[in-house]
Parts: sequence; structure tokens; C-alpha cells
Amino acid sequence: MQAGRLCDVVAIASRNKEQGKLVADLLNIPVVYDSYEKLLNDPVIDAVYIPLPNHLHVEWSIRSLKSGKHVLCEKPIGLSLAEAKKLQQVAQQNPELKIMEAFMYRFHPQWLAAKKMVNDGTIGELKTIQSFFSYYNTDPANIRNQKEMGGGGMMDIGCYCVSLSRFIFDKEPGRVSGCVDYDPVLQTDRIASGMLDFSTGTATFTCSTQLAPYQRVNILGTKARIEIEIPFNAPTDKATRIWLHTKESTDEIVFDWSCHINLMYSNINQ
Repeated sequence: MQAGRLCDVVAIASRNKEQGKLVADLLNIPVVYDSYEKLLNDPVIDAVYIPLPNHLHVEWSIRSLKSGKHVLCEKPIGLSLAEAKKLQQVAQQNPELKIMEAFMYRFHPQWLAAKKMVNDGTIGELKTIQSFFSYYNTDPANIRNQKEMGGGGMMDIGCYCVSLSRFIFDKEPGRVSGCVDYDPVLQTDRIASGMLDFSTGTATFTCSTQLAPYQRVNILGTKARIEIEIPFNAPTDKATRIWLHTKESTDEIVFDWSCHINLMYSNINQ
């Protein structure tokens, strides 16, 4: 965010001011507030970034909008349809303000290239997307494993698989189905598989918080397949690559290192 040309980080808020000051000193942020309300009341601030635990996203997005701030909120922006509609209603009441869910992957050049290849017919007719995203984490103190805070694999990483499918098909699924396995102690979903029916094609995925770390996306059409090696958290310090597989050949496309997070901040400012 601080590397962006179009924004300056001027304040940070934490319920623990000492902890907030440690972070502010580390990142050279000039102002520290000991409450979120005080930050929202600062007239100097134009926009806020909300990286709070999942169950607080909608509440503080709404409070931020009502305080006249643009909002960039971490995913998932809400935990239910009811939450999403509540937030949408407030956003519609404040049309001069922007609110965006922080799916930073969409701004990476590799995804823009994949999207273009689908749109211009390079892979033929888009028929199906297959995605996988997993890591291993059983720490009960981690918010990703706390059910009451919106923990679990679907909310943390499965949302990427759903998001990319809607992004590439450029529409909403008409039907969805899934199969979920829950941790007997944590009560969070640890393995979830889903299928989305877009009428002209399907998307299938598996996400897990208790499998070997792995991520991959395959986008398949009637003529070719696009494979994305590191689709979600592409490194910001080295090149990334995707492959276009056709009947005749496999073409590797390399992208110079790019900070998709920086690109996301630049986009929301514009």
C-alpha cells in the first residue's frame, strides 16, 4: 500500500495502542489510534483498509461507509447472503463512496492475460475450470480455525476458487453443490469441494486447511487449456508463469515480478 503512487498511509487503529504503536513504528505510520471509531472520525482520512477477522468485516465496512470513507475490505467481505445484502444496501445509500472486496489476484498480469485469452477465443469455448487451494494449519489459536470468527477453509481460501470462477465466466452460477468435511474439535470446515453450474460450463474446486500446501488453476476450453502455476498469492519478488496447452504445443508465458496488492490499491483509488 505504501509503495502505491496514489495513496499515503496516514494512520492505523488498534484496540491495544501499544501494539498499534509497535506496528506504526515498524511501518513508519505517523498516527496511532486506540479505537477504530477515532480513526473513522479523522477528517484527513479518505479511505480505510479493513483486515479484521472475518466476522467483523460487514460491521466495520458499514461503519466506515457511514463515516464517509471509501472501503477496501479483506475477503470474505461477508459471512452470509443476509450480511452481503445489508452491506449492499448501505453502499447503495452512499453512491459517492467506493467499497471493494480485496481479491488482489484479479489485478495480477497473469490473470489479466488468462482472462483475455478466454475472452478472445484463444482456448475455444470455455467449458470448465478446475481449481485447488490448500495449506496445513491446526493451531486452535489461529483465527482461521475459530468458527465464531468466521474461520474455516471456505471463508479463507475457498472464496478464491468461487471468485475466480465468476471472474472468468463473467456471470453468476445458476446452481451450486458441495461436499464438506468438518474438523471434529475445531468445528470448522477442513476440506470442502464444490461444483458451480454456469449453464455454458462448470467450475469445480477443492480447498483445505489440513492438506499439503498446494495451489493450481486449470481453465479448459474446446481448443486449449490455460494452467496457472501460482494463481492466488503470486510472489512479488520473482517472475510468475502460466502455460497455454494446445493440441500442437505448450507455450510458457512468463510475467516479470509484479505486486498485485499495489495494483489493487492503485485501482481502487482510480
